[in-house]
Amino acid sequence: MNRITDTGLPASMEARLCLMSLLLVLAMPLAAQSPGNAGGGKQRQYTYSWLFAEEAAMAPRGGTTRGPEVTLEREPADAWQALQEPDITARERDRRAILAMAGDYRTTFDFIETIGLTPGYEPARPYRSWGTERVYVVKDTPHAVSLQHILVTRIRQDDGELSEPFVVKHWRQDWHYEDRNVQAFVAPGLWAHERLDEQDAEGRWTQSVFQVDDSPRYEASGVWVHSGDHSYWQSDQRRRPLPRREFSVRDDYQALLGSHRITITPSGWVQEEDALKLVLMDDTGPHPETPHLAREAGLSRYERIRDYDFSPGDDYWQRTGPFWSAVRDYWSGVYAQHRDFRLEDTVDGKPLFVSLFELAEAYADEPKDTLSSLSALMARAVIIEPE
Repeated sequence: MNRITDTGLPASMEARLCLMSLLLVLAMPLAAQSPGNAGGGKQRQYTYSWLFAEEAAMAPRGGTTRGPEVTLEREPADAWQALQEPDITARERDRRAILAMAGDYRTTFDFIETIGLTPGYEPARPYRSWGTERVYVVKDTPHAVSLQHILVTRIRQDDGELSEPFVVKHWRQDWHYEDRNVQAFVAPGLWAHERLDEQDAEGRWTQSVFQVDDSPRYEASGVWVHSGDHSYWQSDQRRRPLPRREFSVRDDYQALLGSHRITITPSGWVQEEDALKLVLMDDTGPHPETPHLAREAGLSRYERIRDYDFSPGDDYWQRTGPFWSAVRDYWSGVYAQHRDFRLEDTVDGKPLFVSLFELAEAYADEPKDTLSSLSALMARAVIIEPE
């Protein structure tokens, strides 16, 4: 029997619509996103522009779609006020800074190559995207915090009407205090366990960043600094896999080597990124002659908003949350082995994230069978390297 959901649609149809939303939103940055009213609609110029480059050649990838009008939250959030309280421990202030990233946001993403490092270098087109997303607290303990990002995006259509919301489980970030076990990205599909010295972990937090399907992206270590009008965390330099905005259009480099800084402000937070585009050999080492193509700067702004309807995201997270908890548990078991591992991003000709999102939608009707399918899928996708 096909269950009827709260939307009035059969569960199988809702699952297909959710997957279509995922694919459409993930594709939008390549086809048609720009900051709209949920970010603007006007073409904006970059400060770090290439002044003498052909204008058309440097038009940002992203296009001209717009979202609805949003209302920015002008008053400092409760989480910001809690961060300012006196007489709390350094670890607790760090934890509150991390929790201050939860909430409702208009987000904008800008990336541009600022320095070319090869003979005859021609700058690539910059990238720009936007969204509206809610950041949920998944876990909150004195030593660990987990935050899940979920996009709820509406597009202004040609007739002026807003589209139905596109709901996508976006990225996740996990934070651990004085964590000595790091999952280090090495090369496409390969991660290595790294054990930090005790002194290198003291007073520091690791941030683990995960893909939309909860597979790993990268993990970095850093220290929180608090200075009254803002708090920031600076990561160490680590290899990172290519993001979707790059691997879908580039094949001339294989990794990013970079660091990032997260700054908490009264009205939201900002992530600044600084990365080299790294060319790898088959043995995962840098190319001996041209190890780096360019340096890239990235700026992601999370501006707090209010009165935006994120209820479709709430509904999705309530319906699929238990399934994604099982996925996280699977990965925790992999990490607990403290071994290197490989990840296949395609199983049976289908992208891993597509299979996982299909299982997430099936979970409510058939939880036992879905978890069995999850185990079988991940056993084929993840290969633990021999010691």
